[in-house]
Amino acid sequence: MSLFRLDASIRGEQSVSRSVADTAEAAWVRTHPGGAVTRRDLAASPVPTDAWSAAVTAGFLPPDARTPEQVEAATLSATLVDELVAADAYLLAVPLYNWGVSQHVKSWIDLILTDPRLAPGQEPVLAGRPAALVVTRGGGYGPGTPKEGWDHATPYYRRIFGDLLGLRLHVTEVELTLAEVTPAMAPLRDRARELLDAGHASADKHGELLAQHVLGKLAAIR
Repeated sequence: MSLFRLDASIRGEQSVSRSVADTAEAAWVRTHPGGAVTRRDLAASPVPTDAWSAAVTAGFLPPDARTPEQVEAATLSATLVDELVAADAYLLAVPLYNWGVSQHVKSWIDLILTDPRLAPGQEPVLAGRPAALVVTRGGGYGPGTPKEGWDHATPYYRRIFGDLLGLRLHVTEVELTLAEVTPAMAPLRDRARELLDAGHASADKHGELLAQHVLGKLAAIR
């Protein structure tokens, strides 16, 4: 039984989404010591931006009529979906950048959706599987804040992972992640620490839930 983990932050060791996802992964390992973890880091190994168009056009051609670029893109798409299909649970650490979806995540999503197994109208092959979604935002976007309504990433992530792919989402959201490194946000640092602590607590709970779900499934098979 395995956990698939997706990371996308470009901030490396300073990344809050990675840190919170680490907490969820630790809870998974603690609860399910024998469970494997498969990782894909989209910041370290980005999906080529031209792969989507090549994979889409490949879908309209018989295999022997495809260009080498189309073959390569379709093969990469199949490999990425193979990783998802092989997993039993998911940990998705995705940031908000420029009020929208990370380009690395968008390129990955666009490409996996070209695979016939995830095509619109098909029964989702991942439906019902549990996923911990960690979303981080540098500023504040809640009701009454100056940027209320500017978060165009979280609804998209929920729509794709939950509604389209059919995953059972457990969502952790952390805001004000840039407060510690942004002088203008200094008055918000205490609040930012509270939100971060709450985020780690939520991620810990969700990592444990993923493991419990998989262990329950394993027990049912036995």
